[in-house]
Amino acid sequence: MATAKDVMSTSFHTLDPDISISEAVRMFKKASEEEKQKVFGMMVTDDDGRLVGMLSMYDILLFVRPKHIHVWGMMDDIDIAGLIENTCERAKSILVSDIMTTDVITVAPDTHLMVILDIMIKKHIRRIPVLEDEKAIGIVYISHFFYHLLDRLT
Repeated sequence: MATAKDVMSTSFHTLDPDISISEAVRMFKKASEEEKQKVFGMMVTDDDGRLVGMLSMYDILLFVRPKHIHVWGMMDDIDIAGLIENTCERAKSILVSDIMTTDVITVAPDTHLMVILDIMIKKHIRRIPVLEDEKAIGIVYISHFFYHLLDRLT
């Protein structure tokens, strides 16, 4: 029976909820360099190592995108000059805790892989933290699951 502990990565980076978004972006870049692959999401933990949220590339891009675009219409209907520069300047004062996802789906180390796959597909998520005693001990990436499956099929 394959479980989360069979495919989870125990090497992961975390963010503090009280750092700025611009600092978090620097940490994403540093983590990507250290891992030698792009890092698109990180767990956010408190001082005791308890999971308090997740910050993903998508969360950051939602922050960058004008919030009222649904009211304004299409992007070509508004003056977008300077929007990126203004957003990047604002990112210096916005905290990770302000935009992180707090309703995080997690699994236990002994959760069956088919249960994890079902969650990932139904919820459109690419990474699930693995918790034990409320602390993050690993993370399951959909790509790791896929390659685990490939190894079993070949």
